[in-house]
Amino acid sequence: MSRTLAAGRPGPGALRTHAMRRAPLVAAAGLAGLALAGCGTPSPDLFVVQREGTVPGARLHLLVSDTTVRCNRGEPLPLTSAQTIEARDITDDLLEVQSGRVDVPKSAPSQFFRFTVRAEDGVLRFPDTAQRPPIFPRTARFVRRVAIDTCKLER
Repeated sequence: MSRTLAAGRPGPGALRTHAMRRAPLVAAAGLAGLALAGCGTPSPDLFVVQREGTVPGARLHLLVSDTTVRCNRGEPLPLTSAQTIEARDITDDLLEVQSGRVDVPKSAPSQFFRFTVRAEDGVLRFPDTAQRPPIFPRTARFVRRVAIDTCKLER
């Protein structure tokens, strides 16, 4: 039995049969495309910290990406899962401050370190004495832990 209508057009059964034969091919091509899209794509940068100060080893350039960090412009080093989650949370909080939704009171001059943080919406500068907003000391602690634990630096 032929699945064509008058005037040589295929009937509904023919279209369904054709679509059913193509479905596995379309699905396979879609999965392959998704797999290739993730291969070789560098993880996005979350923020960059420039730390300076009055003590030896204070100078640090830290590029924090999603799952990796570059210490003093070196090769990417993997972040732990906990560090990755913390870096993402810090990024969200930094964006809140940069948007102007969070007040930033004046801080006392730095004792040892000064931080410059570049994130998606601009630049923030703060001394190690800044306690408000809470993201400033949290960022300073994160930088210190990554510098020591991941970068294997003294400070």
